[in-house]
Amino acid sequence: MISGIIGRKVGMTQLFAEDGTVTPVTVIKAGPCVVVQTKSAAGNDGYNAVQLGLVEDKPIKLKNVSKPMLGHFEKTGGGVPPTRILKEIRLTSEPEASIGDQVKVDVFADGDKIEVVGKSKGKGFQGTIKRHKFHRGPESHGSMSVRAPGSIGQSAYPSRVIKGTRSSGHMGDARVTVRGLTVARVDVENNLILVRGAVPGANGSLVVVKKS
Repeated sequence: MISGIIGRKVGMTQLFAEDGTVTPVTVIKAGPCVVVQTKSAAGNDGYNAVQLGLVEDKPIKLKNVSKPMLGHFEKTGGGVPPTRILKEIRLTSEPEASIGDQVKVDVFADGDKIEVVGKSKGKGFQGTIKRHKFHRGPESHGSMSVRAPGSIGQSAYPSRVIKGTRSSGHMGDARVTVRGLTVARVDVENNLILVRGAVPGANGSLVVVKKS
């Protein structure tokens, strides 16, 4: 059984229960997706997985598809048109789906535990206080190192900065996986998944929703 789907983050809203309880949820427009390729541990691949293509409202033009990608979709027998977004979903058992099958949000149900993979918002170049939660220095008595990182090495040995030392640099715009999320509601007609809490990424960004 396929346990994942590709979607786009729409934004956040609220769900109101009958007793007045408010639940913040993130709306994800997921799918429909189509199976482009299957991989089996019994074959040459060595693991079980399916490759999904996101079917978007505006189809991609053939003139904008590269020759290697056209050849990849020709292996499906011509039944699957080229898609712009391709993602691979790992499976725990042999894939039961076949090439050309559609995957929709009905693979999820209310209350399912899921994990969402996305790309976090880019924050640009940031210092150590914002990027790594460093403490600031003293702000009085002529201190000139309020937001400086402090000592980052030794003077004699090894006389260099150790690899991996936390420092200033580019923050965000990285792959992030949030686990332990819960599906609050599934709207099959509109291909929507409402997830309790927040998921990584900006509105409109791509996400992959998988069962935990």
